[in-house]
Amino acid sequence: MNVFFFSLIVLLIYMTAIFGLALWLKDNSIVDVAYGVAFVLTCSSAFLVYGDGHARQWLVVSLISIWGLRLACHIFQRKQGEGEDFRYRQWREEWGDTFIWRSFLQIFMLQGTVIFLVALPALLVINSPGEKLGAFDHLGVLVWLIGFGFEAIGDWQLLCFKRKAENRGKIIQSGLWRYTRHPNYFGEALLWWGLFLIAFKVPYGAVAILSPLLIDFLLLKVSGIPMLEAKYQGNPEFSTYKERTNAFFPWFPKPGGLND
Repeated sequence: MNVFFFSLIVLLIYMTAIFGLALWLKDNSIVDVAYGVAFVLTCSSAFLVYGDGHARQWLVVSLISIWGLRLACHIFQRKQGEGEDFRYRQWREEWGDTFIWRSFLQIFMLQGTVIFLVALPALLVINSPGEKLGAFDHLGVLVWLIGFGFEAIGDWQLLCFKRKAENRGKIIQSGLWRYTRHPNYFGEALLWWGLFLIAFKVPYGAVAILSPLLIDFLLLKVSGIPMLEAKYQGNPEFSTYKERTNAFFPWFPKPGGLND
């Protein structure tokens, strides 16, 4: 058994267990909390079994663990008292009698597959860590730090905004959210490009580009920006915000609007 097959087995067991817990709780959105933990569990266990203590292995596992645990804690905190997320409630209603098996395949097993592909930079490094750390690793860490900062700060600013009663029903347009409608998504995408750079020089490291490309596609075209912004269609405040603020890449807002 190699590190890739081992990781698939770990993910299958873990995601099946989370599926069982979701059925018991009647809340499929716990998969969002489990997402970050899945990366930590998969990469850490693969490192413990197949790693040889190389500095690059320690680096990628440490970065993924910091990111994954922070994300899981943030989503867990955000979920308190919220119940099942609106996306999963909608699927629960739409799927009817097919809900259980479609949940297992289309949410939990699909999520596990995505996690495996996104984790490729770490798995490739664990499989064969290559030479000593060099310029690509330093650049990768810098890119990762910028991305992590955007994601963590953006999440924190949004959480603080939502906690204030006077902001109920309003759209956050301050802090990092002044320069991009989704600073957390931008940060998420960027940090995986950083991990790709760290993995690039190891054997078959170019394959790791599937990781950031997949994240970019999901965030920009599938379950990220399109699904979230669909909630705000017809909201006048969001329409104004959308006209003046980039969806993804941070930039100065266009003139005219609430914050000028």
